[in-house]
Amino acid sequence: MDAYLIPAVDGVAYGLLLAIAAAGLTVAFGAGGVLNLAHGTLIAAGGYIAAATTGGTWGSLALATGYATLVGAAGGGVLAAATAALRGRGHLDQALLTFGVALIGADLLTTVFGPDTLRPHLPAMLEATVQVAGHRYPVDRLAVLGVAVLVVAAGYVVLHRTRTGRLIRATVDDRAMVAGIGVDPRLVDVAVLIAAGALAGLAGALTTPILGVGPGTADTALLLSLIIVVCGGLGSVPGACAAALAVGLVQTVGVTGFPEFAPYLLIGAMAVVLLFRPASLSGGAQA
Repeated sequence: MDAYLIPAVDGVAYGLLLAIAAAGLTVAFGAGGVLNLAHGTLIAAGGYIAAATTGGTWGSLALATGYATLVGAAGGGVLAAATAALRGRGHLDQALLTFGVALIGADLLTTVFGPDTLRPHLPAMLEATVQVAGHRYPVDRLAVLGVAVLVVAAGYVVLHRTRTGRLIRATVDDRAMVAGIGVDPRLVDVAVLIAAGALAGLAGALTTPILGVGPGTADTALLLSLIIVVCGGLGSVPGACAAALAVGLVQTVGVTGFPEFAPYLLIGAMAVVLLFRPASLSGGAQA
């Protein structure tokens, strides 16, 4: 069991990062009503910005994380404006539009930042290692794990313990009632998509120190986010978080224990979930 300890810690850390990434997608769909296939591109954009602007100091790291979050939020705002006219035409039109944006965005990112995988230059303290149960473990992963826990907890509090969260959930359930109390549901939709984009940018900034960012990042991030959202339930943030942790553990612990089956573990796990829990496709409780 000791051999699986570090992979399990890696799996939890990776799962929490995936939870942040997938939360943006599920909030955009469940609360904003938009199927955003450009979500992976926003994550990659956040990662590129963070890698390009981190200069090895704590101040530059904080600024880089802020820049990545702002870039993601701006992208969410652009997508909100682009999909506003498609809101009554079904999700297929949204998927086609956002997929086109994803293709264009991925090409632009490669043109601007190049085809190589980039990693940020972190402060020296984060590039050290510490002892964890007798094993050497990178400090940057522990730091990312701590930040991810704070972000996930803050997101839960906002959605379930604040007036803003209640307004978002009310908009999902009854748009006419929200309009009746003097709040334009379209403004709520825009705010949700901006917040979803900000989460995507932040996820990109947090994953880049561990995984790097390159031409394949957008596709991988979108694929994993879709798997998590489908398994966790469309529009369900708690379900997405649980599914993200499961995906993180399957990918890390599974690869360590069964490397020959590594390419098939995640898809196999998703197939099992959909066979025995088909209700995950319909979601359930929103946000």
